[in-house]
Amino acid sequence: MDVVVLLKQVPDTETVIKIGPDGKSIVTNDIKWVINPYDEYAVEAALRLKDSQGAHVTILSLGPQRAIESIRSALAMGADQGVLVDDPATEGSDALGKARILAAALKGIPFDLIVGGHRAVDDDENQVGIMVAELLAVPHLALAVALTVENGQVRIDRPIEGAKLTLEAPLPAMVTFGGAHAVWNPRYASLPGIMKAKKKPLEVKKLADLGLTPDQVGAAAAKVKVSVLEMPTPRQAGVKVEGDTAGKARELVRLLHEEAKVI
Repeated sequence: MDVVVLLKQVPDTETVIKIGPDGKSIVTNDIKWVINPYDEYAVEAALRLKDSQGAHVTILSLGPQRAIESIRSALAMGADQGVLVDDPATEGSDALGKARILAAALKGIPFDLIVGGHRAVDDDENQVGIMVAELLAVPHLALAVALTVENGQVRIDRPIEGAKLTLEAPLPAMVTFGGAHAVWNPRYASLPGIMKAKKKPLEVKKLADLGLTPDQVGAAAAKVKVSVLEMPTPRQAGVKVEGDTAGKARELVRLLHEEAKVI
């Protein structure tokens, strides 16, 4: 069985983000880059299939050369090979443009199952995986907290309020993973794994290698564009109500009525 993991490199969630001079991008100097946490769950799920069924795991990523570091991290965890699409013409691609690139790359990679995070923590779009599945005409099963593959079928459990939902689809298919760290707790790379990762195959491709042209992706082809980035409005200091219980209640009602104007 061949499993392909869609992996995105994103800023570390603990990184202090600053908006760039253009007001539409972030300052990337001195940022620590990591594997998107939800994609890490997908890597772990793929590696469990490798452990249990001998699956061959390929990491596919779109980004600049620095993304190789994240691909190597996944290879050190146990994945078998990596593919990076790195082309300046892809810059500024919206979700559809990214999906077109990844879908085109996947047409050149054997796969029975595609896995990835349901969203990336930087742009938070929750669209690329769905679009990739649509472009490849394969089923998409989202937010998996349990995954089994047998007899040409993939089955997942996904949480719903107060219960779980079981979904099943024929292979090939795409599965995306959400916030289930306790279930898909990613393994650490071992020292031997890190050493082996340096020798594992990693191919870098351009748009031309995928049969795409610059007018199909990138900023020029984007249907959705970033107008402006703004930092969240700073929170105002809270108000502490003093006095006995009855006095606090009266003062709280007054504040809510006269100042907050919510009652």
